[in-house]
Amino acid sequence: MENPENNPVRKIIHVDMDAFYASVEQMDHPEWRGKPLVVGGNESRGVVAAASYEARKYGIFSAMASSIAARKCPQLIFAKPRFDRYKEISYQIREIFFEYTDLVEPLSLDEAFLDVTENKKGLKSAILIARQIREKIKIKTGLNASAGVSYNKFLAKIASDLNKPNGQAVILPEEAEEFLEKLAIGKFFGIGKVTAEKMQKIGIHNGADLKQFSLQFLTKKFGKSGLHYFNIVRGIHLSEVQPHRLRKSLSAENTFEKDLVLLEEMEQSLNSIYEELIRRLEKTGVKGRTVTLKIKYADFTQQTRSKTLEQYVETNHIWDLAKELLNQEEIPKPVRLLGLGLSNLNITEEVQHFGEQLKIPFEL
Repeated sequence: MENPENNPVRKIIHVDMDAFYASVEQMDHPEWRGKPLVVGGNESRGVVAAASYEARKYGIFSAMASSIAARKCPQLIFAKPRFDRYKEISYQIREIFFEYTDLVEPLSLDEAFLDVTENKKGLKSAILIARQIREKIKIKTGLNASAGVSYNKFLAKIASDLNKPNGQAVILPEEAEEFLEKLAIGKFFGIGKVTAEKMQKIGIHNGADLKQFSLQFLTKKFGKSGLHYFNIVRGIHLSEVQPHRLRKSLSAENTFEKDLVLLEEMEQSLNSIYEELIRRLEKTGVKGRTVTLKIKYADFTQQTRSKTLEQYVETNHIWDLAKELLNQEEIPKPVRLLGLGLSNLNITEEVQHFGEQLKIPFEL
């Protein structure tokens, strides 16, 4: 557990909307309620962006190829993504967060960390705050949210998954190490499938197993991440809630219903993606120095081609660079997805000082 003598005991909430995109579609389309539904793709192409809980019963999850999802559930409903609608609701949810604290770190449209150690309501209980936030989200949007409460981001994130959907859980400081020792290694936030499999091969199946290995061994085996693994299994995670996250890139992409074979088809499709990227750039006002072309082939292998300039790229020059990258070398096989992005942006990190936090005891 983190040492309260050296670090302030914080109260962190992780709020995660339940099957957000899918739940929005079911709310807006009453005829889809209670039925297996996914957002994204269709019966033959694309990738599942979100799955309703009814669809998850069939073993369907986000990032799954939609063709596989359709085979798992023949009656599956495919809904087209409506990101403007999701953003609209996301903004409503964030307004609720800001009623309690300005220390809000969005991870995506449907989840965020909140530091409520010192909150605008003057409430001592983070559990109560999480419950109030979930109730307000339900009233304002009609949607369910789950929440996790703990003394750091890592544990709050894990806690938010414990009682999903429409629930919340708390991991207290004195409970953390015992809880983590029993936790399956694949359930640790930040340990993906590949790393989990690598750990299992050397006998690490849960937190207790991970705890047996020295820092020296873990850093030798997993590089810089070894220190992170050594700390988190002991409940140590010092990352603060960061309300101003630095955007690193801006992009647009499209998965095609039919694989593209001819270069002319690719250029025509890329032009539509370029126009969408320009709309996003104009909306945000950002500029960048690196243009990147993303190509995903029919066999799901992927390639990126980039070019970086000394000056920020003017919007009318992005298309010239996009065509240059497309024609940089031969396209060896059919293409299922093209993407175009801009990075090395003209955004400087905002540094704000919120003052030293007091050491406040963690109360229920």
